[in-house]
Amino acid sequence: MMQIFNCKTLSVRAAAQLKVLTPLIQEIYISDLKLPKDKQNPIFHQFYNTLVRGAELVKKCENIGTFNLLVNYRYAMQILKFEKDINGFLGLIPLHMMLDTRDLLEELKKNYQSESADISRGLNDFIFKQASMLTNDPSQNTMMLQQMVLDDLVDSCDIVGDSASYNHDNGYGKSKIVVGLEKSTGDLKELLFNNEVSVVGVQCMGGGGKTTLALTVCNDPQIKGYFGNNIFFITVSQSPNLKTILEIMWEKIVGKNKPEFQNVEDAHIQLQEQLLKQLNLKPTLVILDDVWNRVSLENLLFEGPGYKTLITTRDSSIIPKDLSTRVYQLPLLGQEDALSLFCFWAFGQTSIPWTVDATLVKEVQAECKGLPLALKVIASSLHGEPPVVWEIAKNKLSKAEPISDYHKEGLFKCLETSIDLLDDVVRECFLDLGSFPEDTKICADALLDIWVYFRNLEWQDAFVILLELASRNLLNLTSNSGSGAAISHGSVSELYFYQHDVMRDLALYLGYHGDLVHRKRLLMPRKELNLPGSWAFCDTQFDAQIVSVHTGPMGENQWYEMNFPEAEALILLFTASEYYLPPFLKSMKKLKFLMVYNYGTRRATVKGLETLSSLTQLKSVRLEKVIATTVLKQSKALQNLEKLSLSLCEGFKNTSTFNNTKLHDFNMDHCSDLEELPPNICYMPSAHMWSITNCHQVQKLPYDLGNLSSLRVLRLSALPGLKELPSSIGNLGWLEYLDISVCVGLKELPEEIGQLKNLSELDMRECSRLKRLPRSVLGLTSLKHVICDEKIGKQWLKAKGISIPELRVEIVEVQFSLDWLDH
Repeated sequence: MMQIFNCKTLSVRAAAQLKVLTPLIQEIYISDLKLPKDKQNPIFHQFYNTLVRGAELVKKCENIGTFNLLVNYRYAMQILKFEKDINGFLGLIPLHMMLDTRDLLEELKKNYQSESADISRGLNDFIFKQASMLTNDPSQNTMMLQQMVLDDLVDSCDIVGDSASYNHDNGYGKSKIVVGLEKSTGDLKELLFNNEVSVVGVQCMGGGGKTTLALTVCNDPQIKGYFGNNIFFITVSQSPNLKTILEIMWEKIVGKNKPEFQNVEDAHIQLQEQLLKQLNLKPTLVILDDVWNRVSLENLLFEGPGYKTLITTRDSSIIPKDLSTRVYQLPLLGQEDALSLFCFWAFGQTSIPWTVDATLVKEVQAECKGLPLALKVIASSLHGEPPVVWEIAKNKLSKAEPISDYHKEGLFKCLETSIDLLDDVVRECFLDLGSFPEDTKICADALLDIWVYFRNLEWQDAFVILLELASRNLLNLTSNSGSGAAISHGSVSELYFYQHDVMRDLALYLGYHGDLVHRKRLLMPRKELNLPGSWAFCDTQFDAQIVSVHTGPMGENQWYEMNFPEAEALILLFTASEYYLPPFLKSMKKLKFLMVYNYGTRRATVKGLETLSSLTQLKSVRLEKVIATTVLKQSKALQNLEKLSLSLCEGFKNTSTFNNTKLHDFNMDHCSDLEELPPNICYMPSAHMWSITNCHQVQKLPYDLGNLSSLRVLRLSALPGLKELPSSIGNLGWLEYLDISVCVGLKELPEEIGQLKNLSELDMRECSRLKRLPRSVLGLTSLKHVICDEKIGKQWLKAKGISIPELRVEIVEVQFSLDWLDH
């Protein structure tokens, strides 16, 4: 099982395959180039390029730490895909040209099938298990993801830290003022004085003030009174000279003549032995500031009576899980403290002077969102400047533009180090985040769709990237109460993400390279009434592949004449009661993803939806809080559409037709006027996920529900008017997850439910009128987890004792939550 998350093992095998194949294919490719052009075989050219990419992939795997499970999984999947591609090419090459590789071909087939199956199981057993624990507390989620360690899969003795590097975290540094750290200082002191704790890690995003907190603790009277002169502050940074640091630690802590150390390992061994020998060792506190990887940390951690270590880092996953270790996540500054710090750097005092415009100061300070480094850099840039410069700065900040060279170098360059460790694919995924508004909860499904349909990532790979970005504080994840079971089966419609303003500004800043016409992303940083004037290039062809527009109401004539022949993703964000889709939508012949998102208080009437029928490449459509009468009726024209998501929409009351057989994923949530689904909506032979939730007018489901023969996830949550499930549900032979929670009108389950032989999870919480289970549930031998209330839970426990021994029955209390409104 260790191999599941260790791409290095797979890369060694891939390297051996490359060694055999590359000379042979290179020779064939060169020979083929000598032929006349019309007789050349393009397969050889493609095969050779694939081998070159494979060699690059193998090289990347050399620098991946075993401990970084998310990255290991992603690269393991890429190597398996590379092997699958090789397998495919070998099948196309004439037999006499590949005689030398026949044994390799057989090995590839065997290894790929077994490894891919193992890794898929590893994903379900591990990553989805962890992700299903996500809550509505983003800080808790970040901490959980940062410590995704499989104790039963990873031998801690073999864990190697990442080789990624960053620059020093400048926080608000060794400033003359410390604000907002009283509680954090107290919390750390409590941990350090705990006899059961020997290692304390302090973690937060870059620029969050970790170093300042550590220095504050150093100078605290109680800390100094306890540890005396035995407090040592060591800056580790991204590329430390560990041998030199260990020599300094010997001189400071041991105090005896330093022996000659052969290497880092020798220095660590001798220093550890010496610490254990010194029975009279006084209480000692060592602060390891700005630690970037686990290798460095392991060589700088020691044990001894009274010996304590305080670590500051951006990535708490490098801190070992141990009974004597605690991790403290440093919160950003609150409004009052943030304003005090901002004023100190802007005016030399901790309050707003009466001589300046207080409203303007607060508006600029608000752009920093409590991040100490941003407060310091932006305030310092405006120190002594006249009001007009402040006004210009406010406008620039609202567009994610640097206000000075110091702002650019001091903030963006510092924060940029947070993504230096990301590979090219993940970096591009991070930059895509600039397409969405800051501090707004957006369904994670939307972001994953962009990565799947535009970046051509496998869904599982995209999901792992989402978790990786969250674990590094580059985005925040939050989940509605009770959605963990759905997430564990790959349904993330109730998982949301949002960004800190400054991190989004970083994504926009890094994506702004190149002139407007040739950028890969054309994004509006903030909401404006109309399109930016700089976009008014009539008859100009833009190269943008992702376009994000953020406005108020837009009429047909308010759009510029723009041409986007390369665009594959379009995000339309607005607040309006009426909105006209852009006429340039017709030029987006490559468009694969469309999101129309109204976050106003009322549903908007959207006009121009008939344009969608001309977009033949469209794969995913997401509509939120709009009146979209024609969408389902147009389904026949959208024959390549694979995913349709409608949330808080209206216009389906009289919908009687639906015709799309290629949909894989169908979602309707909070569609208040939906009363009955069209009968032919159940003819989706490729659908594997189907979700109708919070539609209070729905009283029955189509009898032909059982025609969804490929369905694996079925969510029918919060349909209070639903009286029964159709008996054809028993035909869903592949169904793994069924959610009928909060279906308070449901009185009984059909006897046919016992035919769901692959059902592994059933969520039936808050089905208050459901009094008994049909006897057929005894046949649900694959069932592993049921969520229900106490009364029905007793019946499930009886079924467990009779025929479902591995069943876990989770009893939950009734919950009333309006979390869904806050997104």
